[in-house]
Amino acid sequence: MDTQASGPDLRQSLALLLPELRAFARFLVGSSTEADDLVQEALLRALRGLDGGGREVALRPWCLAIVRNVFYEQVRARRREAAHRQEQAPSVEPGAAPRQEQQGELRDLARALHRLPPLLREALVLVGAQGLSYEEAAAVCGVPAGTMKARVSRARRQLAESLDTVTG
Repeated sequence: MDTQASGPDLRQSLALLLPELRAFARFLVGSSTEADDLVQEALLRALRGLDGGGREVALRPWCLAIVRNVFYEQVRARRREAAHRQEQAPSVEPGAAPRQEQQGELRDLARALHRLPPLLREALVLVGAQGLSYEEAAAVCGVPAGTMKARVSRARRQLAESLDTVTG
């Protein structure tokens, strides 16, 4: 669904994109609750942008870009908050998390996917799971198509290496 739309049809088209936006957000944050919050914030921004009216947009890439931008804004805000808390609180050594036994190939894949750096993970999700072309994914991320191809290639390689260590 990558149509040009404007006016009232745009809001209807936006509603049809919700499942895809949630899926993309879920890949970025890893939790359905956080993904819902991310999509909600992105939709608010999209609706504010639509209220400006008078312009046509390629809705799907535009909305995916908004979800992506909100995600990175939240990541930066969390880092600032963590740095601020660390400055304010005394240094505490966190305990080592117990290692969980891995079950099933899908769970292994999900874990390996979420271990990828965010830029590589989003590239792989946009091209692989969302089915965007390299050019469309590059437009969503604001990078050249060659950069997107390189990110997808690195993500696939790292994912394969990670899965080899799990199954090997």
